[in-house]
Amino acid sequence: MYFKKLISLLILITTFNVSFAQDTLNVKRLKTVVATESIVYSVSMIGLYQLWYKNEPTSPFHLFNDNQQWLYMDKIGHAMTSYYVGKVGYEALSWSGVTKKKAIWYGGTLGLAFLTSVEVFDGFSNGWGFSTGDMAANIFGSGLFIGQQLGWKEQRVLLKYSFYPTDYAAKRPNLLGEKFLQQTLKDYNGQTYWLSVNVASFLNEESKFPKWLNIAVGYGADGMLGGRDNKFISNNEYFDYSDIKRQKQFYLSLDIDLTRIKTKNQFLSAVFNTFGFIKFPFPTLVYEESEDIKLIPIQ
Repeated sequence: MYFKKLISLLILITTFNVSFAQDTLNVKRLKTVVATESIVYSVSMIGLYQLWYKNEPTSPFHLFNDNQQWLYMDKIGHAMTSYYVGKVGYEALSWSGVTKKKAIWYGGTLGLAFLTSVEVFDGFSNGWGFSTGDMAANIFGSGLFIGQQLGWKEQRVLLKYSFYPTDYAAKRPNLLGEKFLQQTLKDYNGQTYWLSVNVASFLNEESKFPKWLNIAVGYGADGMLGGRDNKFISNNEYFDYSDIKRQKQFYLSLDIDLTRIKTKNQFLSAVFNTFGFIKFPFPTLVYEESEDIKLIPIQ
């Protein structure tokens, strides 16, 4: 499940949250980056093994088809994680003064490398398996970052995330989360993933269109109490929520690219860079398979 992989990545994502670069190689900084990434990677892998795999039966390496689970929400989560870990890797190497192309390729593939290691763990685990769908999503996330950085030297299309609490978690808290923070990671029903497009970056320099204002298209899903269906056993009791319809959701909204807001305050700049992956709340058009298009106040 994507949740177990995300936990191990949170430390890595926050380790190098730098938003500035320099033009010449700083060997001391580079050594710091390489050493820190190596330590964080090793600790994360050891911790992940102890937490998730140590007591799980092993098996020969095998594939696992989970493409139909969670209406593809977990796959988009993989892409987003790979994208942002690549972004962090790029910024860390740029901060060290590594040439732009090397920073893009070596840093941009950091998320792919990290998530591939986790997939290999899954491949030897009897309870899971190496997911080709997950790998495709990981490659897409890294490719989205690398392609834009090579072609435009900036990120004009961002992957973003938003969340709202749902009633589904109360029906299956052990899987979807008991507390709010758990639910933000585990309850796919409340998660929305966005492609946030910076319009001004595609216009002429003379354009008056706000450089921080984006147009965002989102994808979510609803009615999910299990990966494939809504039947499950919990505490030796059988539950059947097949009457709840599992459905996809599509969104259209505005967004703010915090990283494009100009400020001389380094603290604010760091805050904007840290939370730039969160979709800014705006009135949103939403389409569900069971309903017509409707407008919701904030999403």
